Amino acid sequence: MTRSGATTHAAVVVGAGRMGQAHATAWESLGVPVRWAVSPRRRPALDAAPEARWATELDEALTDPAVTIVSICTPTPDHADLAVRALAAGRHVLLEKPIALTVADAERVAAAADRAAGILMVAHVVRFFPGYAALLERVAAGSVGRPLAVRATRLSAASSPDDARWLRDEERSGGLVVDFAIHDIDQANALLGAPRAVTALPLPGDGFGAPVAVTIEYANGGIAQILATADLPAGTPFQTSLDVVGDGGLDALADAPGDPFEEQARYFLGCVESGVRPRRAPVAAAVDALRVSLAARESLRTGARVVLAE
Repeated sequence: MTRSGATTHAAVVVGAGRMGQAHATAWESLGVPVRWAVSPRRRPALDAAPEARWATELDEALTDPAVTIVSICTPTPDHADLAVRALAAGRHVLLEKPIALTVADAERVAAAADRAAGILMVAHVVRFFPGYAALLERVAAGSVGRPLAVRATRLSAASSPDDARWLRDEERSGGLVVDFAIHDIDQANALLGAPRAVTALPLPGDGFGAPVAVTIEYANGGIAQILATADLPAGTPFQTSLDVVGDGGLDALADAPGDPFEEQARYFLGCVESGVRPRRAPVAAAVDALRVSLAARESLRTGARVVLAE
């Protein structure tokens, strides 16, 4: 329901960072109260939900029978365990991307969702950016004929010191490809289908944000090329691009207004209220995006082309 109507739902936001703020703002804008904010070390300052109760553990918030939705916005190592616990407790779960740090954990989350009464959606928010969503809709309607190739870029200045501390720890963030370029990998998969092999090359640079070029081969013969960096000088504007070439033409990303986090929450709430699993952001797609991202990271490490298991 929107702000104009009553809702029977209430949310928990797990995590005290920027994504927690974004999820809380989206829920409150839709008339879904955030009853709990969960963070182990400090009370999250959720501007949109100043009255939210504070818990240091998710289990405490799950004792509240009014809670129906759990937004998980923690660092990635916690994603799988928190999602499985929330689903087992009968809640609906909006889980920040990536779904997990390993394919085994991602599949564990997917299996928990299959067993659960609640709905799981992995928050690949780029799917809800209006420009990206419109491009996928146009391509699905035939704007380029049969899609053959995708070229994407994601270019950013270096992270703030607070973000950089955990992003640079690959054991926690997964590294640039798993945390950042995964957005474009997910888009390429949505446009070109089943990925079959990945090659990734590092470009000159050090640390988390050093540039990476990723090439993905698809079962239908399609190719995706992705350039990602988060190491540009301070003040460099954040930029993305997405071009799709098909046997019938070319289409490209164009800016469009709208709040992707609110649209993501609205869509997920619609799935919850209708009892329908998310088609715009399927769990299987999140697992595939992680699988390709991890293959790209392996290719960066070894210098070899990585063939994905069918």
